[in-house]
Amino acid sequence: MDATVSPNAYQPPKGAAQFGLAMRFALREMRAGLSGFLIFVACIALGVGAIAGVNSVARAIADGVANQGQTLLGADMRFELNQREANEQERAFLNGLGTLAVSAGMRSMARLADGSDQALVEAKAVDPAYPLYGTLETEPALSRDDLFGLRDGAYGAAAPQILFDRLALKVGDSIELGSQRIQLRALLTNEPDAISDGFGFAPRLLMSMEALKASGLIQPGSLVEHVYKVRLPGGSSEAQLQAVKDRAQAEFPQAGWSIRSRTNAAPALSANIERFSQFLTLVGLTALVVGGVGVANAVRAYLDSKRGVIATFKSLGASGGFVFSVYLIQIMLIASIGIAIGLVLGVLMPFAAKAALASLIPVPAESGVYPGALAVAVIFGVLVTLAFAVLPLGRARDVPATALFRELGFEAKGLPRIAYVATAIGAGVLLATLAVLFSSDKRIAIIFVAAAVASFLVLRGVGGLVQALARRAPSVRSTPLRLAIGNIHRPGALTPSVVLSLGLGLTLVVTLALIDGNLRRQISGTIAERAPNFFFVDVQPAEIDDFVKFVQAESPRGAIQRVPMLRGRVVALNGVDAQTVKVPPEGAWVLRGDRGITYSEAIPENAVISEGEWWPKDYAGEPLVSFSADEAQQIGLKLGDTVTVNVLGRNITAKIANMRRVQWESLGINFVMVFSPNTFAGAPHSWLATLREQNAAPADEAKLLNAVTKQFPAVTSVRVKDALDVVNQLVGQLGTAIRTAAAVALVASVLVLSGALAAGNRARVHDAVVLKTLGATRRTLMAAFSLEYLLIGLATAIFALIAGGVAAWYVVARVMKLPSVFLPEVAVATIVLALVLTVGFGLLGTWRILGQKAAPVLREL
Repeated sequence: MDATVSPNAYQPPKGAAQFGLAMRFALREMRAGLSGFLIFVACIALGVGAIAGVNSVARAIADGVANQGQTLLGADMRFELNQREANEQERAFLNGLGTLAVSAGMRSMARLADGSDQALVEAKAVDPAYPLYGTLETEPALSRDDLFGLRDGAYGAAAPQILFDRLALKVGDSIELGSQRIQLRALLTNEPDAISDGFGFAPRLLMSMEALKASGLIQPGSLVEHVYKVRLPGGSSEAQLQAVKDRAQAEFPQAGWSIRSRTNAAPALSANIERFSQFLTLVGLTALVVGGVGVANAVRAYLDSKRGVIATFKSLGASGGFVFSVYLIQIMLIASIGIAIGLVLGVLMPFAAKAALASLIPVPAESGVYPGALAVAVIFGVLVTLAFAVLPLGRARDVPATALFRELGFEAKGLPRIAYVATAIGAGVLLATLAVLFSSDKRIAIIFVAAAVASFLVLRGVGGLVQALARRAPSVRSTPLRLAIGNIHRPGALTPSVVLSLGLGLTLVVTLALIDGNLRRQISGTIAERAPNFFFVDVQPAEIDDFVKFVQAESPRGAIQRVPMLRGRVVALNGVDAQTVKVPPEGAWVLRGDRGITYSEAIPENAVISEGEWWPKDYAGEPLVSFSADEAQQIGLKLGDTVTVNVLGRNITAKIANMRRVQWESLGINFVMVFSPNTFAGAPHSWLATLREQNAAPADEAKLLNAVTKQFPAVTSVRVKDALDVVNQLVGQLGTAIRTAAAVALVASVLVLSGALAAGNRARVHDAVVLKTLGATRRTLMAAFSLEYLLIGLATAIFALIAGGVAAWYVVARVMKLPSVFLPEVAVATIVLALVLTVGFGLLGTWRILGQKAAPVLREL
């Protein structure tokens, strides 16, 4: 209850007038500056800046893709067919839309004329209309005829520097592609529509359509992508583009072409940017929530320093609500400073990222201010401040003036009034709700919110457990250790704040480090050991037997596996258009684009039937398909359901006869869909083969690759180790970006840690002075404080290892379906980091405390 006041005491006005008076008092008190609130401001600014900046950069890239959609796509509309060219009716339809540019792409082997070396390339053949938009840039700049024309039996081509380096070539040198000699006449410096073709593992080799046809690589069943790009006359709106797409699908329902417009020029890039920005936003929100702990610490410390002022307010008749209003206004005004700083960082980040991302993403980010991204960050900043400031302010409201005059601070037990608890919980619930609503992947956002709440509650419990253990610890003879244990569980101890602030950041770091370490271990270790040495693609049916004999002769200890292969696209599930079926993101890839498919009379060697039965030998009934069990579950398919795929311009519907467990991490021959042989009777196709030879030396692999390329120039040979090196490099770049993002949360943890230690300095001054008066030496006190910080840091690190280990195991084992192991080096690094941070920051503040003179402090006791 408030202190009793006389009837003649000053009574503050009510309503708007009371708010105005509270505002005046709040502003007057803030004239003293932001002393004690620098960490508060830094925490808010860091979290708000991270959220605003990440979303602004994502918006800038998205705008860059949207504004340059024609150039990135190289057309207004793009039609893609796999393993076949457009027929006469389809070609007439495309020609009727506007100006048409035709290209074809496939992987193949480029080899030196003397056969001494070779390299995998992404061959892209274009016609004279290319490019419809943008500019093809080469060095030196050549006319189309000079660049691609036939001279002395050789067609011309352009390639990026990496291909010249890989084969030790220079401009003007020649290579062999299939049965055709190709002269590299220029360095390819800008391919305007490269991003629309997606990510490639090999360097580009740009040539004419005539050159690719002359190479002999295009055979029935070859894995060739035929692309038809259209420039519509006079431009067109999004509605008109959609109308053209609908008309194409209606007039040619079995064409099986993939259609994109300039509004969706690079769907894979856009999706990846959206997912990564969501991840970074959640990391930024983590930093903001961690900073919320710093807000609570700063508010408690500030109110403790103002206890005399608050007591005076109450003695003069001010209500608890008036006191609450005064200091809530101050806290929100100070938070607005941090939010403003964060917004400045968010506005500047797209400009800074534009140059940094130029070499990584071939899309220029649009520099500008994005109010939507900034507004989201402001809302998050305000809600976090409110959620963490209301409870300490509510406690201050109900402390009587007499208690404030005689006590050191606000150490009351229990919760404040229900209205303040409800306000804090409401702000937290609204924060979590908005985090989910603003996320593209609601499931991931819900998991994140649940994990954050659980971590928060568990860390509070861990802090309480550490204090309980310290309280029940047996008496020890060492004076410093006895003091340290007492400090851990005494009223107003730093333990809960330190464990909570440092625990969240360390747990995130441990989780990401273990995920990154397990991925690297799988790619460079387990997967590399289990994967085949080579994939051989586009082996023609007429030469498959000779090819297998040749490879067996060259590698007698190797194991060869071969399967027929086609490309198909899922167009319907149970008769429903696949584009309208809503599936979770982890299974959406099956329905996006073309998939490799095969047929088999017997169960594949690496398959395990989990449900249903395989079809009998010489089966001749309705088409059947064996579906990957995990992907079927994600999509929502079951035994007896039907899947319609478009293959070579025909829609084929098959019933799911069984489910298979697929080990994708083996990198062996695996398919989502394996059909009964009668499904594709008579359809042209090529063969896919793998060679696995354990302990094969690099020299032996190089010799085999050279021999296969010479003997079968149309066969594409992919050395798995080279592909894994590319993947490992990408994982490394992604890991660096993720660790950098996690560092934001860790920096917030460090800020909160230093703030918590600073907030406890006043109590430490009294402790140190009293102990020194009683005869304790500075050495004893330093040892006691060091042991206290050491024990708290060790407890926090142990929790971070357990919680981070469980989280990483779930992601790796359950989400990624990969073996997960605990990495000891991560444990050691986490423990060292926790101890360095807690002991280091603790001793920095303690050293200044121990230098305080006793007399001024004793006079205040």
